[in-house]
Amino acid sequence: MEFSKVISTRCSCRSYTEEPVSDAQLQAVLAAGNAAPVGMGAYQTVYLTVIRNRGFLDAVSKTAGAFLKRDTDPLYGAPVVILVSAKPGIPPTIEFQNTGTIIENMMLAATDLGLGSVYLMGAIAAMRNEPELVGQLNLPKGFVPIAAMALGHSAQPAVLRVPEQKIQTDYMD
Repeated sequence: MEFSKVISTRCSCRSYTEEPVSDAQLQAVLAAGNAAPVGMGAYQTVYLTVIRNRGFLDAVSKTAGAFLKRDTDPLYGAPVVILVSAKPGIPPTIEFQNTGTIIENMMLAATDLGLGSVYLMGAIAAMRNEPELVGQLNLPKGFVPIAAMALGHSAQPAVLRVPEQKIQTDYMD
């Protein structure tokens, strides 16, 4: 897909079909994450976990629903969640910026492949408060879950949005 079309089509998907994400699609999305810029090239400070275990996803969803005070599934029934964990770094909060670039790259790749995705932060914040869930991730020492993306086949058709200026912009010439 043409890049400008990918950008204009990417949106947050909150409803997924039962169709599984193929291994080829998953590997393409992960490759895009690995191509993301990471501060000072410190790729050893970030870690990806692909979660397809329905029981674990249901446990995260239940924990997150209670934490966020929602009756709906905070993971939106996605068949795959890709978690980005990181070592807290210097400068402070660099792990959040690195996570954002990785997830955005993966979300754009997902759109290019005809998949839906959504950024997950609240659900991951809830999971961080549950040591038992975090322990099941078997993360390397010093890594903490930062954010994730849900991934799957969207239950809604992709719509090309008309680009509009949403962010106020000032020019200093």
